[in-house]
Order: sequence, then C-alpha cells, then structure tokens
Amino acid sequence: MTSRIILFFFAFIVWTGLTWPSDKQHVFVGLLVALFIAVLTGDMFVNRPHVFKNLKRYVWFLYYIPVFIWECFKANLDVAYRVGHPDVPINPGIVKVKTKLKSETGLTFLANSITLTPGTLSVDIDQEKGFIYVHWINVKEQDVEAATKLIVARFESILENIFE
Repeated sequence: MTSRIILFFFAFIVWTGLTWPSDKQHVFVGLLVALFIAVLTGDMFVNRPHVFKNLKRYVWFLYYIPVFIWECFKANLDVAYRVGHPDVPINPGIVKVKTKLKSETGLTFLANSITLTPGTLSVDIDQEKGFIYVHWINVKEQDVEAATKLIVARFESILENIFE
C-alpha cells in the first residue's frame, strides 16, 4: 500500500510539472491518471519504500544530475568527432564490466546511464554476479577491471549512495 501512495504522489507531481500552469481540469485529470497508475502498477514501483525517507539520497541525486549531463556532453563530442573524422579509429565490441550495485533500481539506473551516454549501450545485466555487458564504440580495454573503471566508475559511486 505504501508503494502505491508514493507512486500516486510521484505521478501527480510529474503530471503537474508537465501541465504547468495547471487549471481545475488538468488537476482533476492528473489526479485520475495518477490514481489509475498507482492502482495498476503500485506494487511494482517501489520494493523498498523506506529509502524515500532519507534526505541524503536526494542530495546525492541532485549531484548525480550534473555529473550525468557532463558525461553525456563529453561522450557526444567524442562520438561526433569519430563520425566526422574518418581517420579516428572505431573499435566496436562488447565488454563485461563489474558493478557493486545490487538493487534492481540501482542497476537499472546504471544501465540507463551507460546507455544514454553516447558510445556505449547496455546489452545485458547479470544481477546475481554483478556484471553488465556493454557495447562500446571504441573498446579501449578488454579487461573487466579496466573497462569497469572507464565505463562504470563515473556513475557507480554516486548511484550507490542513492539506491543502496
């Protein structure tokens, strides 16, 4: 029940943010949509509702946003440079990286962060063993530890403070 309530408020806040400035009709429809989503998918949304009570996690998330944007910016420049200059080598391949994250939400955020950063794409997650398989546009390292430092380390420590 708690996860449904959290999802209801989260969905309503998102709805309100997307339809701002709100009038009575938008608020009413937002309440109905948020209630509908919460009833249908509330049990899948949050497995650990107690993590929403920790203010430190929100501060880490606010720190994560500019770090993620900066990494995306750098990766966009790198991919654009590789596409624009045919002399720059492209060495695509799939590498295995190790992660310390165990929660489904943390792993999902990490995999999405890798995928949303141009030049890398999360292909598969082995949650039990803690591996993520990543397609990399320019494989610099085949070793698991070295590839982990290059791909995962920039996000993992922050996401660990948020989701673990």
